[in-house]
Order: sequence, then C-alpha cells, then structure tokens
Amino acid sequence: MLLKLFFYTAILLIAIFGYRSYANTSGGLVIGGAAPDFTLNDAQGNAHSLSDYRGKYLVLYFYPKDDTPGCTKEACHFRDDMVQLEKLGAKVVGISVDSSESHGKFAEKYSLPFSLLADTDGKVAASYQALTNLLIVKIAKRHTFLIDPDGKIKKIYTDVNVSNHSQQIIDDLKALHTQQ
Repeated sequence: MLLKLFFYTAILLIAIFGYRSYANTSGGLVIGGAAPDFTLNDAQGNAHSLSDYRGKYLVLYFYPKDDTPGCTKEACHFRDDMVQLEKLGAKVVGISVDSSESHGKFAEKYSLPFSLLADTDGKVAASYQALTNLLIVKIAKRHTFLIDPDGKIKKIYTDVNVSNHSQQIIDDLKALHTQQ
C-alpha cells in the first residue's frame, strides 16, 4: 500500500512539473519578435529598462547564481571580450534572481564592466521563459537573448556552453553586420 502511494505521488509530481515546463514554453518568444520589456535595478540601485539599450545590440543573458563556477566563467568571458563586443555595437547585461547586493559583490570580485540586474521575483526571467520555478525556489535558466537595436530578438540561446558562449555571440554579431 505504501509503495502504491509513493508511486502515485511520484506520477502526480512529474505531471505537475511537466505541465509547468510545457506551460512556460508555450506561446513562446520568436526570432524577429519584440523582446519583452523590463525595468530592473543594478547593484547601485539604478533602474535599467530595455528601452535604455535602443540603438545598440543587447546581449541579455540570464544565469542561475552569482559566484558559482559556471556563472563566474560565463561572466568573466563576457568581461574579457567586452572590447570586441562593444566594437560590434553591443552592450552586455546579466540577470539572475539574486539580490542587488549579491550582484555588487560578484561584479566587484571579478571586475565585471557590465550591469547585473536583480530579478528577485523572477518576473522578467519568466517573461523570457528563462525561469525554473521549483515551487518555493526560483532560479534563472542559463539562456541568452541577442536583441537588435530596434528591440527585436535576433537570436535565442538555450543550450549555452559557458566556455565558448561569448565567442559564439561575437561570431553571430559579425554575421549580422555582414548581412546588413
């Protein structure tokens, strides 16, 4: 009897989480579609909105947690490639559900020259379908969006390899510039 109860509970949980995952991905973002608007604060309490980046490409990257190995590697690659990204007309902004204070410490520790925005309630990550919601714990997924100067999504990266992601974006920006 106890085994049956465990089995049905497990099936119910899988169904709930499976539906949540399906519901979060349906009605999705599309290449060429408008990027969802946002307004979030950085570590200094300054508000940043999507419209602040009009006229430039925006590399909007979501990441799970400040000062963890993969997130640190990804952020440091963006830092190291900032000159190339800026020459291609791009700004970089990172978003996670961590606090502004956490972002400030992380940015200072690794001398990150770009803004990290605090999405503590996960609403912006959810609007970009970049949120994992495990009932009481919310974590941003490692997704990146390349947004064009008009606020349209040009590329969506959901299978991010932190070792070469920054270079992948540089290559894609170069390709976009040659298409113009």
